[in-house]
Amino acid sequence: MILSYKGHNPIIDESVYISKMSTVSGDVKIGPGSSVWPGAVIRGDVSPTIIGQKVNIQDLSMLHQSPNLPLVIEDEVTIGHQVTLHSCTIRKHALIGMGSIILDGAEIGEGAFVGAGSLVPPGKKIPAGMMAFGRPAKVVREVNEEDRVDMQRIVREYAEKAQVYKEAEQHPIDGDDA
Repeated sequence: MILSYKGHNPIIDESVYISKMSTVSGDVKIGPGSSVWPGAVIRGDVSPTIIGQKVNIQDLSMLHQSPNLPLVIEDEVTIGHQVTLHSCTIRKHALIGMGSIILDGAEIGEGAFVGAGSLVPPGKKIPAGMMAFGRPAKVVREVNEEDRVDMQRIVREYAEKAQVYKEAEQHPIDGDDA
């Protein structure tokens, strides 16, 4: 569902896949090749949310903001299942693992990896190219070549999968033919 909020309409590139089972509302901009999966909620009703190119916002994730603190996600980022992002900045090529929470003013550096279930507290910065885990998240090591290859694979596969689902939602299966 795509909704206007107080005169703010989401700006969504025509190539973006947005599941009919997700919600995008208000001051939200989503760049080319990105995808928003079932149950995800992206609300731009407090401050702007800016999402770059080839970003995948996976199932049941929640994106929101605080006053005067936009949420920014740069290009080719993976936001795993059930992630909460609140007024933070996620730099390009980063991965946020399933069930993680990233809070106001936090910044995840370029190519960084936040492990599943982690909590990045307000204002915390995870440096570029580092892997962080825990509650609160702590840097545990550098992202290695194997991690980078896997992170790129996920971005690529979600971009491909999004186009298949986009087409499928335009031509749903009729229950009488099943």
